[in-house]
Amino acid sequence: MALRLAAWWEANARDLPWRFGRADAWGVLVSEVMSQQTQMSRVVPYWLAWMRVWPTPSALADATPAEVITAWGRLGYPRRALRLQECARVVRDRYGDELPHTYDELIALPGVGDYTASAVMSFAFGGRVAVIDTNIRRVLSRVFLGVESHGGAASAAERDLANRMLPADAADSVVWNESVMELGAVVCTAKSPLCDHCPVADDCAFLAAGRPGLGERRTRPRQRFSGTDRQVRGLVLDALRRLDAGEHTLSRAAVESLWEDRVQLDRCVASLDDDGLIELLPDGAVRLPR
Repeated sequence: MALRLAAWWEANARDLPWRFGRADAWGVLVSEVMSQQTQMSRVVPYWLAWMRVWPTPSALADATPAEVITAWGRLGYPRRALRLQECARVVRDRYGDELPHTYDELIALPGVGDYTASAVMSFAFGGRVAVIDTNIRRVLSRVFLGVESHGGAASAAERDLANRMLPADAADSVVWNESVMELGAVVCTAKSPLCDHCPVADDCAFLAAGRPGLGERRTRPRQRFSGTDRQVRGLVLDALRRLDAGEHTLSRAAVESLWEDRVQLDRCVASLDDDGLIELLPDGAVRLPR
């Protein structure tokens, strides 16, 4: 199965700019942080622009928070951008502008969790480590267990399965991680898997069982976006990013024009200020942090 997946990967992998050895470890880490809860197709232009301006941790470390937040654009969850800058400063100051090469050191960096640390270890450094994301969990659960993966945090059983299936050879394990993740992203999708085009369909326990529970998710409903605090926070940040050159602040009146519910608006402005994503001025105007 690993050989078939590797051949499929070689012929079908999407040509993303941080793949195939074209990005260093820093570029891989940036791509992974940007890709969290964001479609790859949306990430590519942001990643390219980001790496042109800040190709090294030290370059990002020296940027202003306003520049970082503006460059993050509409990728979502903008706190990730500031955490990435915090990470860059630690890498510059503690590791001589080079990402550390061990899992323990990587996961200790600001904003780096298990998935990101594992992805950098595998995709950038060629280490033998199981990379466990939603796509990989779905593929492994379907192919080897014959059941649907319901999302949520990875269970101990899912982690054990990922580690058991990982090839013993380090180089083979990298290709395995890459190919299984890609298969989950473009073929073995959550709701409409393309089983007729799957290179491992003949070995898939889920397909053999008639795809039981296809598309079932965890019982907690997906949060709506319209009308949420997340939407309001995004409106404020987007308005600040769109200010004409030379303008630095958004007046209180301009802020109030963004959302009718004043209580919710004030709550969101306060939370943005608490998160360090904006600065709240005495007259109620706001600006990106300097």
